[in-house]
Amino acid sequence: MQAPEIQKVDALGRVEKIWIGGSACARRVAVGGSIPGSGWIARRLLVRERRALRALAGVSGVPREHPAGSSGDPGRPDDAAVLVRTWVDGLTLSRATSLPADFFDRLDELVLSIHARGVCHNDLHKESNVIVGADGSPWLIDFQLASVHPSGGRAFVTRCRDDLRHAEKHRRRYTRDARGPDGVESRGAGRGIPRSKLARAWRKFGKPIYVALTRGVFGTRDGGDSQRDPRGPWPTWTAAVGREARGESRGARSEAGVDRSV
Repeated sequence: MQAPEIQKVDALGRVEKIWIGGSACARRVAVGGSIPGSGWIARRLLVRERRALRALAGVSGVPREHPAGSSGDPGRPDDAAVLVRTWVDGLTLSRATSLPADFFDRLDELVLSIHARGVCHNDLHKESNVIVGADGSPWLIDFQLASVHPSGGRAFVTRCRDDLRHAEKHRRRYTRDARGPDGVESRGAGRGIPRSKLARAWRKFGKPIYVALTRGVFGTRDGGDSQRDPRGPWPTWTAAVGREARGESRGARSEAGVDRSV
């Protein structure tokens, strides 16, 4: 049996690359660490991720929960502390060396598709949570902070807007200053969406504490930066592989329900 490859380690547990039946999978082990309460927090986050993945089953661009997550995998903890999902073959956005010309359009479509299932990712500000697949397709990973909203509601609308705003932030960063193809920078589904009151409060008060905890107390090691160095190198651009390649209009992309009011 091939030994697991550690992808990320922190005070909440670890993420490993494992092999089941010859296929690569990702295994999150939520065991916590020496910090009191970290095990409980880790398991609660794992429950959120499992719930989101189950709500998104069948959505292209989202990993699937692997059957091994609820069956006897020798040597692993109980199901409350372990989640096994399909492996996404690709590179994080922060490490990608090339991007299709329509990558951010397709990322918008993916974000809108998870919202159509009543799920908000809530952690899309990290480039490391956006994967550029081997074929150039966008994928979303790490649904620990995701929320499921079967009945919609105000919180759902606010979080949808924040997801789209974060996708737009990545688009702007990768296409401004003549980094991207003509016109890409001005056509995102999240354009014009301001930060919500909660997002503004998080940026001012919560984020500094979170960064201090993850880098200091939690000692997160994820094998790479969550954001590309502003000095580059920046990805090269290749031919579109989605709607543009099929000759479809950008106007065909649904933006229904996107509220851009403050």
